[in-house]
Amino acid sequence: MDLIKIFLNILIVGLFLYSKLLPYKDKLHPQYKSIFDFFNTIFSPIFNFLKTFIKPFQVGAGLAVDMSQIVLLIIFLMLLKFL
Repeated sequence: MDLIKIFLNILIVGLFLYSKLLPYKDKLHPQYKSIFDFFNTIFSPIFNFLKTFIKPFQVGAGLAVDMSQIVLLIIFLMLLKFL
């Protein structure tokens, strides 16, 4: 049970870093690029699946927030709480 919680915490931190580094993925040092690619292989299919159900939230004229990352974070936090 503790290993699952540790893994979920790693995924939460990875999700945060993934969202921050995504616009700069082509500029990453090769050492960090491999870590980014690891999290990309995990999160990319999940985001593609969630985007079929969850549309971006309009927050301004021509400005929308991708809600799939927020939904995934909520899922991870709920899993942490109930495990």
